Amino acid sequence: MEINRRNFVKKAAIAGLGTASISVGAMNTTVADEKQKKKPITSGSGRIRMGFIGVGNRGGGHVLTTLQIGKVDIVAICDVSERSIATAKKNIAKANAPEPKVYTGSDFAFMDMLEKENLDAVIIATPWEWHSRMAVAAMKAGAYTGIEVPACTTLDEAWDLVNTHEETGVELMFLENACYGRESLAILNMVRENLFGELLHCRCGYLHDLRGVKFNDGLEYNYKPGQPLKFGKDAYAEAQWRGLHSIRRNGDLYPTHGIGPIAMLLDIHNGNRFLSLSSFASKARGLGKYVEDHGGANHPLLKTKWNCGDIVTSTINCANGETVLVTHNCNSPRPKQSDWLVQGTKGLWAGDWKSIYIDEQSPVEHQWESQESYLTKYDHKIWRGTGDGTEDLTHGGTDYMELLDFYDSVINKKPAIHDVYDAAAWSAIAELSEMSIAKGNIPVDFPDFTRGKWIKYREDKLFAPDEKFPPFTERYLKF
Repeated sequence: MEINRRNFVKKAAIAGLGTASISVGAMNTTVADEKQKKKPITSGSGRIRMGFIGVGNRGGGHVLTTLQIGKVDIVAICDVSERSIATAKKNIAKANAPEPKVYTGSDFAFMDMLEKENLDAVIIATPWEWHSRMAVAAMKAGAYTGIEVPACTTLDEAWDLVNTHEETGVELMFLENACYGRESLAILNMVRENLFGELLHCRCGYLHDLRGVKFNDGLEYNYKPGQPLKFGKDAYAEAQWRGLHSIRRNGDLYPTHGIGPIAMLLDIHNGNRFLSLSSFASKARGLGKYVEDHGGANHPLLKTKWNCGDIVTSTINCANGETVLVTHNCNSPRPKQSDWLVQGTKGLWAGDWKSIYIDEQSPVEHQWESQESYLTKYDHKIWRGTGDGTEDLTHGGTDYMELLDFYDSVINKKPAIHDVYDAAAWSAIAELSEMSIAKGNIPVDFPDFTRGKWIKYREDKLFAPDEKFPPFTERYLKF
């Protein structure tokens, strides 16, 4: 049933495409593949010459993880913050690694780094509005590019990423660590084994109290009594810039943690794609109340007009007939939640309830059962053999798994599992939701960033079938 449906969608989509669209897409893919194959690892020793643009909270974490992995020489780092640079240099020295060249002093110091250093790869972890322009520059410099989430904040920036990749042939990997979660990959196995039947509807989101991150020092999730309320240029790290988006914009500002794993389940860009989106936003109250509660009666931020609704919900229609509900809720007091749900014709999984129900298989009719036995049975091979301390690394080891794939792709000239087209489409939800809300919640069309290439199913684009994918212990030994 699933195969027949995919073939039907492919034929229908091909019938609606012009010859020029197909030939251009095919030509760009060929050029990209050939250019990528020809670029050698520059060190000659099989080690990767690595540069980091942004070494603050997120980028600094990637530096630490990279030092754990090995076989990578961090030859250059770039940041405008002396504090971040000092911390990164200290961690590199503690690992007995050579001191990197430092680029700083201006917002465009990264351009000097890309011009002067012969880099194999670059990881970008900076404020969101810089991601796309830095990634474009890195690809033009010939460096395999890893880009943090979201990859862009506008549709124009998304197209810049796609066009640059196709023009240069340089790969870009979207560093969405949620796609590497142990639970997410077990559910992916269940979907591939048809446990839930044909998929109908999914739910996901990012529901996380980030009020403390948007104020103060950009590091604390909870306000501490007596701590001064800082924001913008007077703060540090994410508190300098993240909250500004809630003043300027109204939409789902951070969609990829939720949509990434769901896109894998739905074979997005592998015989399926997002077609349209419609969004709604609640009133904006959370950040104003936070200032009122913790900033004092005369705090200047009390006059700020916050634009982004506290809760934004978006519904996406897919080419194969599924729907996806995505929620953004980062300005309200609440425990962290991903709101994952996968509903098929034979059953469903509710991630936050840690529960599963399979028709005519679950022990009690119409009652949830625990997901634990299913997670054990369908545990993805990439996670088997762990237990050597990866769970103590950032984000429960998902960053480690993600960077293993990144560096493996750099060394072996492999296409990114989560590539530039995923980066563009998943990140595009932000501006599309803003457009829908501004136009009275009407549906807006989803751009086809692949220019028709989504029709072809590519097994190598997602995680390989479980029996072919090396477990963690084998992957670790490669480095």
